Amino acid sequence: MKRILLITFSLSTFLGFSQYRKNDGNRIGISGGITNTAVYTSNFNTKPESGWIAGLSVRGNFYNDNWSMIYGMQFTDSNFSVETTNTLLQKEDVKYKLSGVQIRLLGSYHLINDNLCFDFGPVLQVNGKLKVDDNDKNNIINKTALAANDIVDITKVNANFFVGLSGGGKVIRANLFYQYGLTNMFNNLNKYSDLKLKNNNNDFKGHLGMISGQLTFNL
Repeated sequence: MKRILLITFSLSTFLGFSQYRKNDGNRIGISGGITNTAVYTSNFNTKPESGWIAGLSVRGNFYNDNWSMIYGMQFTDSNFSVETTNTLLQKEDVKYKLSGVQIRLLGSYHLINDNLCFDFGPVLQVNGKLKVDDNDKNNIINKTALAANDIVDITKVNANFFVGLSGGGKVIRANLFYQYGLTNMFNNLNKYSDLKLKNNNNDFKGHLGMISGQLTFNL
């Protein structure tokens, strides 16, 4: 949490400085929207779930009239579910919540002036442990001997790749984007030999996949 707060403070200071030094092409935006998040893994069966994402960004001129850059910070509560069996031996999907902050540095190519742009680039994600409802913690994850609570201590710093389209006017823009996790979000679990044994002695592997629609209001 201290690391997240430090990143938040640093980026907020940077955003404020950028706005002070802005030229006509720079715009600070406040955005918010919904997500649909999946986790790609062969260790157990997962399903995508809905969540939310919101934050700040600065879009500024970069190179002639065809390119701009976007840098910003987004907070997200992403959700996905895992197939389990409860204590009554009933099949049950357990929902996991992944809360974190994302730092983006994106290139933006103007397809139609700056009214329609193709955005792409890296995303640094800092997150905490997965959260699961207390009533579901002892469910057994299908295909393994793992309890639902066994897999919450995931890797805290991850890298994603972002691709998307953004369009609209100078005040309101719509954004549709996809992020894919380049790093193994379950890699931290591989430090625990007892968990690997419950996972059929297999390494934990999992990559985030997130699609989102957002509206951005430029100041």
